[in-house]
Amino acid sequence: MINNLLKSLIFIFVFIYNGNLFPQQLVYTPTNPSFGGNPLNGSWMFSQAQTQNGFTSGGVSTSLTRNDPLANFKENLQSQILSQLSRNLVSSLFGETGLEEGHYEIGNFMIDITPGTDGITIIINDSSTGGETQIIVPYL
Repeated sequence: MINNLLKSLIFIFVFIYNGNLFPQQLVYTPTNPSFGGNPLNGSWMFSQAQTQNGFTSGGVSTSLTRNDPLANFKENLQSQILSQLSRNLVSSLFGETGLEEGHYEIGNFMIDITPGTDGITIIINDSSTGGETQIIVPYL
């Protein structure tokens, strides 16, 4: 019991007379060089700001517009309308049975449909740019 009391008194004595227990003045040092901080922090702060920049030179970035429900609704509606139009166009051009073998010209596009060993081969040539796209639809 005396041992515990002696240890407690030594513990209290050390903390009372320790210089770190007295209050000290807090000193704030800003990080930003514009507000009195170290000038060597400027390039680091600029690079951090550039990586967090959500805006581009053309205006609002695409990541900001994707969070807009109205813009999402508009894009979804446009996509559905274009999809419906393309289904109607394909069914009117190629019939209800689907793609039939042959050569088709639609505007600047020349479409060749031929059956192959792997499936139906569709070659689309764009006469205005000279580009060519080949699509193979496999047999089921």
